[in-house]
Amino acid sequence: IPVLSEKKDLVRDEAICVAGREWRMTCVSMGNPHCVVPAPDVAELDLEKIGPQFEHLDIFPDKVNTEFIHVRDRQNIDMRVWERGSGETLACGTGACASVTACILNDWTDRSVRVHLLGGELLIEWDRETNKVFMTGPAETVFQGIWPD
Repeated sequence: IPVLSEKKDLVRDEAICVAGREWRMTCVSMGNPHCVVPAPDVAELDLEKIGPQFEHLDIFPDKVNTEFIHVRDRQNIDMRVWERGSGETLACGTGACASVTACILNDWTDRSVRVHLLGGELLIEWDRETNKVFMTGPAETVFQGIWPD
């Protein structure tokens, strides 16, 4: 596992070897750490295998959320997420924002992008004037339970 040899303010489109293959990563903070990784087909990824390997890389001492993305076109990406400490989740708002931010930093997409997740779609927009990222989409209950007394 390579360790970045120097402290960098920006990790953009850097090569890294994980799970026996080379990946490209862009790291973004949305108040929590994200590693955005392009993949040819996110639906085919074995996230149960590769997700934990990214999460526990030595270069991320506090672990990392990893978003695997496929850029469909300049306005649409597919995304699956491995959240640190939780595993794969149906959606992740900060992960969708980090993914679009990484796409914009790499000039893969425009500043308004629809993110297609297992749990639905989110519209993410990076406003140039305010330098803020905005997320629009539904919030839905996916589980309900009662904790025993």
